[in-house]
Amino acid sequence: MIYFLYLFGFLPSIIWLFFYLRKDAHPESNRMILKIFFLGMLAAFFAIFLEKGFQRIISSSLLIIFLGGAFIEEYLKYLVVRAGVFHSSELDEPPDLLLYMIISALGFAALENILVLSNYHPILTATKALEVMGWRFVSATFLHALCSGTLGYFLALSFFHTHQRKKLFVVGLAMATILHGLYNWSIMKIGGLEKFLLPLLILITLGLLVSYWFKKLKKLPSVCKI
Repeated sequence: MIYFLYLFGFLPSIIWLFFYLRKDAHPESNRMILKIFFLGMLAAFFAIFLEKGFQRIISSSLLIIFLGGAFIEEYLKYLVVRAGVFHSSELDEPPDLLLYMIISALGFAALENILVLSNYHPILTATKALEVMGWRFVSATFLHALCSGTLGYFLALSFFHTHQRKKLFVVGLAMATILHGLYNWSIMKIGGLEKFLLPLLILITLGLLVSYWFKKLKKLPSVCKI
């Protein structure tokens, strides 16, 4: 029965997934959505081993948070989309890149959430599972989606400004990594009220930006040239 409760780990990701899919005027196929979502979960497994390996060779807590955590996770979520979407005929609109990055991130976050719930074994209850996932719904899961959406926006732009493709990719990845790292650093290293204010500011700012970027991409030509 307790293992059934781990399914609660999917709830935050599924709710955000439906929220963002509703923004897509021309929905992606269920097959592709599920493919990227579960590849995102697989990427989270790789992240665990890479992060543990990084922690063994680096002693700086700042580098561990930003490079050994945030960068590894953002880059792996990107690799999912690069491998699974870039050469697909279903990638035919600029907002698709932003959306697929979010789908990859939500799969990644779902595996994280399940692992978080497993930490409560064997005393996990339905009430505790809902409490923990409710918090992660508005925090870590949302953060994953927004940071990956940030990179997705710059990836979409890069296909229209091919002479700046590498620059736009680096800018997007750097922004996603820095904001993700700042969020993690604040909840791990800051005390008092600021421990909650900085993460809240990051989530609100990114939430507004991703919404704006999604609308902006919808105004671009409807066929992506990969």
